[in-house]
Parts: sequence; C-alpha cells; structure tokens
Amino acid sequence: MNTNPLNNISFDNTKYAFEYKSTAELKKARLLFSCMGQPLFIKLGLKIMPFAIKWKLPFIQLIIRKTIFSQFVGGETLQKTINVVKKLEDYAVQVILDYGVEGKEGENAFDSATKEFINVINYASTQHNIPFISIKVTGLSRFSLLKKIESLMMQHDSGSLLKSYSHASDMLNDDEKIELAKVIERLTTICKYAKEKNVAVLIDAEESWIQSPVDAMVTLMMIAFNKEKSIIYNTIQLYRHDRLQFLKNNFSIAQENNFILGVKLVRGAYMEKERLRALEMNYLSPIQKTKEDTDKDYNNAIEFSINNINKIATIIASHNEHSNLLTTQLMLRNNIPFNHPHIHFSQLYGMSDNITFNLAKMGCSVSKYLPFGPIKDVVPYLMRRAQENSSVAGQTGRELGLIKTELKRRNTNNA
Repeated sequence: MNTNPLNNISFDNTKYAFEYKSTAELKKARLLFSCMGQPLFIKLGLKIMPFAIKWKLPFIQLIIRKTIFSQFVGGETLQKTINVVKKLEDYAVQVILDYGVEGKEGENAFDSATKEFINVINYASTQHNIPFISIKVTGLSRFSLLKKIESLMMQHDSGSLLKSYSHASDMLNDDEKIELAKVIERLTTICKYAKEKNVAVLIDAEESWIQSPVDAMVTLMMIAFNKEKSIIYNTIQLYRHDRLQFLKNNFSIAQENNFILGVKLVRGAYMEKERLRALEMNYLSPIQKTKEDTDKDYNNAIEFSINNINKIATIIASHNEHSNLLTTQLMLRNNIPFNHPHIHFSQLYGMSDNITFNLAKMGCSVSKYLPFGPIKDVVPYLMRRAQENSSVAGQTGRELGLIKTELKRRNTNNA
C-alpha cells in the first residue's frame, strides 16, 4: 500500500540524490558539469576525444578515464562494474547493463557481440540487482541490410508491421536472405537464453530509416518469449510523431497474439541526425514539430501503458522530472503499488540522481542504465552524453545546480 501523499513526492532532496557519493566525487562532478556547460569546451573535447583514443595519447586518455568515463560508464570490463552495482544496490537502485561497444561490423564482430551479450546475461542472472540488459540490433546486423529491408517495407506497406517485414524479407537476394537468417538466429539465441536465465532484454531504438525491421524482429521475439511475463522490451522514441500510434498498434498485436507487450519509453537519441537527413533528402521529418508535442505524446504513452498495466510492462526511461512525477501520480490515483512488476523507472548512470534515488526512497522499482566496455570502444557513447548535456535545454545547469546545493548542505552541516 502506498503511504506517500501526492503533494509529498519531490525530486528536490539532494541528500537522498547524492548520498552514495563522497564529497570528493561530488566536487569532481561539479567540475565536469561546469566544463560541459561551456560550448567551446564541448566542441574542442568532441574533436580531441576520438583522436586521443585512436593515437593512444596516454595523458588525454587518463583525463578521459578520470572524468567523463568515470562519470557515465561502469567500467572497462564486466567484472569492473561490480563496485558500482554493489554501491547502487545499497541504495535500492537496480542496474541495466549495457555492453557499450558500437559501430563494429562484419560477421565475426556480430558473432563476438552475441557471445558477449550471452556473457552479460549469464552474469546478470547471478546478481539479483541486475534484472535487465540492453542490446542493439545494429550490434548483430549490417546497417545497410536493415536499411534495405526498411526501404522494401516502405515500398510494400501493407498496414501490418509483420506482413510488411515478411514481404520485404522475401524480396531480398539469396545472400541477403542467408545474412538475415543469421541475424534472426543471433537475436533468438540471446532472447532464448535470457528467458532461461530470467533476465529481461531491452532492445534499443535505432535511426528511423532502419527502425521498422528492428520493430518487426523485436515483435517476433515478444511473440515467442513474452507469453508469461515480459522478457523482451522494445524501445519507443516519442520524439517521433508516429510513435504514440505505434505503441497502440503494438498493443493490438500483443492482444491478437496473446503476449505481454514490453516497452521502454524514451524521448529519443537521434534528433539532429534525423532532421538533417530529412532536409537533405527532402522528406517529411519524423521528429515532432515542438518539444511540447514530444512531451505530450510521451505523457500520453505513460497514461496509455498504465491504463493497460496488466498487458503492458513499461520502463519509464526519462530524465524529465514531470514525466516521472506524472507516473507516480497516476499509480497513486489508480491504487497501483510503486513496486508493481509492470512499472519500472530508469535514468542514465551519472545523470539525474535526484530522480533515481528519490524514486528509490519512495519504494519505486528504479535502475541506472550502466554501460561498460573498453574506453576506446565506448567513445561514441561518451560523445553522445557530452552532446546531450550541452544541447538539452537546462540539463547541465540542472545537474550542476543540484550538485552545488548538496555541497552547500554538507558544508553547512559540517560547520
């Protein structure tokens, strides 16, 4: 039974937010976010980072490891995430493990990634604090293959996601059909093993021009493995103007095929790239016209999911305080316990601790999304974090303000 009245829910308690960090760690974070608030610093850093990694410049790599890497990444290996996982567990915060290697192509790389995902599942199954792992289909498949399938699906749109995917697959040449079969085999191997080990798999969203085949593949995995509970989750980017309807369409597919729909709701990760490509290729951008439209659809998606909570398992993956607050309010109004198995909250490691740890204090099921991998391989992820904090209005200032508030509180208490 919930004991928190609506007006007591807040994300302003910095004591709870940063209780897991030492004062020295907070001061280091303050310096990092101060730098990330400087556009020239970010521009220079984004140029230097890939160069420093490629040419193995030891001093620059050390700076990266001690600053942005330690802020946003759990460690260079699976085993090195243990300390972070255990610390989060002490504060009732779970973990979504993400093998953060991106951009590698070739059959050997795809097979290697599959084995690593299996290793991550195996490890997660031994830790009761790691109920989820995250994967990308582009870690298992050639990007241009997915792009071709997407194009064929658009040309032969039947109004049915699975029928369009099936028709597009039949249009591939023999070599591509063999290649696609291997992709499905890799994905099935991962999902089957995850079900056996009772570890949920969150499948990341991709660029819009390869998303439809990914959606179809994930739906097929949900049909196969989500009968009793949600093991497989698709990621829905609500900054796309068609995704709220996609959620409703997917729910209809779940109803027809008798499975639990698993969804991770995010606002999105490829906005600038999407808009630029649409402009260059002269087609309607899939991105919402305004942020207000995105927020509206995101919150409507939350409400739709909660209204169908018995058949939809939802992860609220958001750094937006209002959306997280709205979710808790809807749960209270509908007498849904904060630890309901079909509602989970998540924020990126190193960001929005005020949301994560205050939700945990309220008894909500909440996690940190924790990437790991060699520093040279997680650079694309780190670059996105730097860009995100500098481009999202108020994000860096909000993080910095909370850190300063907590440091001031500690100084006052120690005086």
